[in-house]
Amino acid sequence: MNHTDLSILVHGANDIGSAVAHRLFRSGYPVAIHETHQPTTTRRRMSFTDAIFDGHAMLEEVEAELIRDRTLVRHALAAHQNIPVVLDDFFEIPPTVLVDARMRKHTQPESQIHLAALTIGLGPNFIAGETTHLVIETARGDSLGGIIERGSSRPLQGEPIEIEGHARDRYVYAPLDGTFHTSLQIGDQVDSGQEVARINSTLLYAPIPGILRGLTHDHVPVTQRTKVIEIDPRIGLAQVSGITERPARIALGVLNAIQEWEEKHVH
Repeated sequence: MNHTDLSILVHGANDIGSAVAHRLFRSGYPVAIHETHQPTTTRRRMSFTDAIFDGHAMLEEVEAELIRDRTLVRHALAAHQNIPVVLDDFFEIPPTVLVDARMRKHTQPESQIHLAALTIGLGPNFIAGETTHLVIETARGDSLGGIIERGSSRPLQGEPIEIEGHARDRYVYAPLDGTFHTSLQIGDQVDSGQEVARINSTLLYAPIPGILRGLTHDHVPVTQRTKVIEIDPRIGLAQVSGITERPARIALGVLNAIQEWEEKHVH
């Protein structure tokens, strides 16, 4: 099917937003990603985040490329060779579809329903019919990836997924505002108590032994309570790259929502 009459903008280059953009791109849709200049994303090898820092990033055989000249976005969308990543608040082509994948769990999202013909909110706090046209369920369970046409998704609750007996203790959160510094890389093995990073002069240590699955990019400003380190305890079996099941199911939900809307309103 030819989708070139549509343009889709995904807010957020985290693992969820990147999985959404990846799925839409592979399905033939012109899609771009919008991100801030210094994202704090930890799962950078599961996302297109490093395009902001390095100019390009690969995720499961799809490349994203940072586009600094807004006038080139139109060409990049039409060429459909990679996913353009833009940093400006202004998108050169007003998108037909806007997907907010920033996953701001503790922030009440602003109303975006007027910004595109179809707006889709991912995660808690969005209200279908008020803040966005549609909401996609992002909480784990049978309804993960489900399309919500009226009302809210499930509230933020529970612990992170447990891996070998470790749940929230796999993560390190910023204890203060400051600039994050690290010389380690995602995929490095660490021991419990090993220094991993620092924020200003405050040292951050690995809470458990394992493999660095998530690590905020060096020299990025962070605020207190920001997730900055994630450890996978499965040494030898750790998954540190690629699209995992939860982002994939959410991405499929977004694709289904766009296709259903397209059938009703475009064709």
